[in-house]
Amino acid sequence: MNPDLDALKPYPFEKLAALRAGVTPPEGVSPISLTIGEPQHAPYAAALETLDEHRQAFARYPATAGIPELRGAIADWATRRFGLAGLDADQQVLPVNGTREAIFAFVQAALDRSRPARVAMPNPFYQIYEGATLLAGGQPLYLDCRAETGFRPDVDAVPAETWREVQLVFVCSPGNPTGAVTPFAEFKRLLELADEHDFIIASDECYSELYLDEAAPPPGLLEACARLGRHDYRRCLVFHSLSKRSNLPGLRSGFVAGDAALIAPFRRYRTYHGCAMSLPLQHASITAWSDEDHVRANRDAYREKFAAVTEILAPVLDFPAPEAGFYLWPAVPGGDDSAFARALYAEENVGVLPGSYMGRPATDDGMGRPAIDDERGRPGHDGTNPGAGRLRLALVAEVEATAEAARRIRRFIERSPRC
Repeated sequence: MNPDLDALKPYPFEKLAALRAGVTPPEGVSPISLTIGEPQHAPYAAALETLDEHRQAFARYPATAGIPELRGAIADWATRRFGLAGLDADQQVLPVNGTREAIFAFVQAALDRSRPARVAMPNPFYQIYEGATLLAGGQPLYLDCRAETGFRPDVDAVPAETWREVQLVFVCSPGNPTGAVTPFAEFKRLLELADEHDFIIASDECYSELYLDEAAPPPGLLEACARLGRHDYRRCLVFHSLSKRSNLPGLRSGFVAGDAALIAPFRRYRTYHGCAMSLPLQHASITAWSDEDHVRANRDAYREKFAAVTEILAPVLDFPAPEAGFYLWPAVPGGDDSAFARALYAEENVGVLPGSYMGRPATDDGMGRPAIDDERGRPGHDGTNPGAGRLRLALVAEVEATAEAARRIRRFIERSPRC
């Protein structure tokens, strides 16, 4: 077997299961999970109807590039949403089976193992960035996201000699788990660094359509390119999905878009990978990308939920006001996120994810070795895990269940001497 498999860290939910081992929640208290970012709102019905209408197409092999109608619907949506001058549906768009699969596959296709292959990623982070990097023979470069930097990476704290070894930079905006949004100025600075040091920017924007201020949709990487006149989107790719936007996580439908010089070899890789999206799913996706009414209604539901939970928890927890996404990122009273999560589960049958499970200490290079820059004192790092002492609360259930979970958390804090 590939020896790089041994470098993979336990997934956060494996660690959570181990944390809960031997714990029995109280009888008669229904379980409420705020752990997994799986939308529980009703899926977009029209997309499911389209899926059923095209079910006979399961009898046909799909093409890797997807049908022209789907690429066109994606290009039209992205052009409208991000104010682009245009997006070539044939050369700059590639349908994929959700962002998770595409992110993992792109790292395998992109890294050049014949030279230093560092991959920069926000810390804490979506663990696919790290796992994909390790299995591609690369080395993670963790960029801490702490309160003092608005829970976004400080790219100017990275020395030039480190950037020269970076081949790929992941951006996650809106952020998982923090909810922070990357502003235009930071996209611009990252593009300057990419030009200077010749690396690719991969922007994971799967939460981009869940934002709290209807008048302020989060900017995207291609939007920043367009504002700067970079209409070829050179060195840039974005990853989008219907999972959160349309409550269709099981559809496994998304897209990659951007630099045609990156899309073409990635399409060739995927031809061998054998991961084309089935035709009925493609038709359902066209329906979903072509409608905004259901997305606005989805945002309204999340706003109601955030308002209810904030009113309940703000008196007892400190958390940044999220700009987008569906997570809260509160600091833990007492500071021990794992102990808090275990005790909350034991006493209130509410599941939350310890923030430390989503981060890495700066002393870790992803493979259990000291990080290269530790001797020089990595700028912006103090050696601690930036997720420690926080929780990720996924506000994905319906409003009443989520509010009930918040009430239980508050009761737990108010009666607990450890807090």
